[in-house]
Amino acid sequence: MEKDSRATEQTGTAAHLGPEVAVEQSVPVSAEDSLALAGRLRRGEQAAAGEFVDRYYERVYLFMRAIGHDRQISEDLTQETFLRAWHHIGQLRDGKALNGWLFRIAGNVSRLHRRRYKGRGTVNIDGFEPAAAGPDESLRVGQQEQFDHLQQAVARLPWKLRQAVVLHYMEQLTITEAAETAGIREGTLKSRLNRGLEALRKEVADE
Repeated sequence: MEKDSRATEQTGTAAHLGPEVAVEQSVPVSAEDSLALAGRLRRGEQAAAGEFVDRYYERVYLFMRAIGHDRQISEDLTQETFLRAWHHIGQLRDGKALNGWLFRIAGNVSRLHRRRYKGRGTVNIDGFEPAAAGPDESLRVGQQEQFDHLQQAVARLPWKLRQAVVLHYMEQLTITEAAETAGIREGTLKSRLNRGLEALRKEVADE
């Protein structure tokens, strides 16, 4: 189940938080694909289990890294997330909600770890490795500098604001899914998003 996640920490496309701010995000999975995969998982198909891990492992791992866990802890918590998901797949009522359901499990796994170890083994997300060189070195360097600055800005957000930004903008969970993952009301999540975005925009403006 373990994958080489370190080489994937800079993959993805830009998700716009506003006119001046962008972050890395994952390619979304369609509801139809999620429904089909969930059905196969419920039937206990081993091939579906492998596809499930292949499709979501990087996203869950990057989520763990983005909210502050170090590489080793992120790998451990990611694997624990998939083990729990596989064990409780029968509790998933709506297959189209597979994405949000998985990240709720990931959020719970992360919270349990933090309570158990009281924050030990966590780091800021600016510990990510640099992106590989591309054909246009000057463009790559400029994009890398912008991404590094944003990583540092997100890492400096208070934990609750950072979690909201990561869940909704980086992992592309809906407001409902992100709120359920964080264990808060939708209104609270929206408030945290607004405060987080305002803080990020101020950082960009002051650059």
